[in-house]
Amino acid sequence: MAEKGSVEDFLAMAVDAAKKAGEIIRSGFYEIKRVEHKGQVDLVTETDKACEELIFNFLKLHYPDHKFIGEETTAAFGATELTDEPTWIVDPLDGTTNFVHGFPFVCVSIGLTIGKVPTVGVVYNPIMDELFTAVRGKGAFLNGKPIRASSQDELMTSLLATEAGTKRDKSTLDASTNRINNLLFKVRSLRMSGSCALNLCGVACGRLDLFYEVGFGGPWDIAAGALIVTEAGGLVFDPSGGAFDIIAQRVAASNSFLKDAFVAALQESE
Repeated sequence: MAEKGSVEDFLAMAVDAAKKAGEIIRSGFYEIKRVEHKGQVDLVTETDKACEELIFNFLKLHYPDHKFIGEETTAAFGATELTDEPTWIVDPLDGTTNFVHGFPFVCVSIGLTIGKVPTVGVVYNPIMDELFTAVRGKGAFLNGKPIRASSQDELMTSLLATEAGTKRDKSTLDASTNRINNLLFKVRSLRMSGSCALNLCGVACGRLDLFYEVGFGGPWDIAAGALIVTEAGGLVFDPSGGAFDIIAQRVAASNSFLKDAFVAALQESE
């Protein structure tokens, strides 16, 4: 039994919360969904809201003095500032569009920052029953087995993931599709799977070699996955090559061999 207030205790509680939320996602996955629009193509369902309420209530019961930042509460009440206090950052259902369409690339993402540093990360896909976990300095795991980023060292034989985002104005779409067009000449292939958190976990376990996204929802998309990547020996950084900023809505990830070439390719594709 982990000592209360230890990082092992935080991890155990995050896993428990993710699995409880996962049960709600799994039970609703094959049912008809009630869908609301946060934007033209940005969706939210009753399941998103129910999962966030469950996770927050569960964690607040155990850690009443901790802070909380969630995707749906932020959408409803505005942004919450990230402080040095222990802060749970939660995406209750990353991949809502996938969930609505019955595409099984969905997950619960729960990250804990202490001193603004990602310290615990849990990403759980309840449809595929894959649980990614990490504690700072202690490695990354998939269903309890250690994972490592890939050893691929050439862009041309690398698999890249990105996302189209939720904005549909012409200038944004032109910029993103032009960048993708340019990058496709430099990598083996590209995937758009619809979940930022699971894309990061894909880099962590070596299924993907490269990932970038700009303009995603907020820190809840990356708080857990970014830690899982770094604990798996991968790198997380700003697409410009600069330092990763959890609140900047900009992220890139790679294995330890491809960062410089990837950053150069991203800069050339702008």
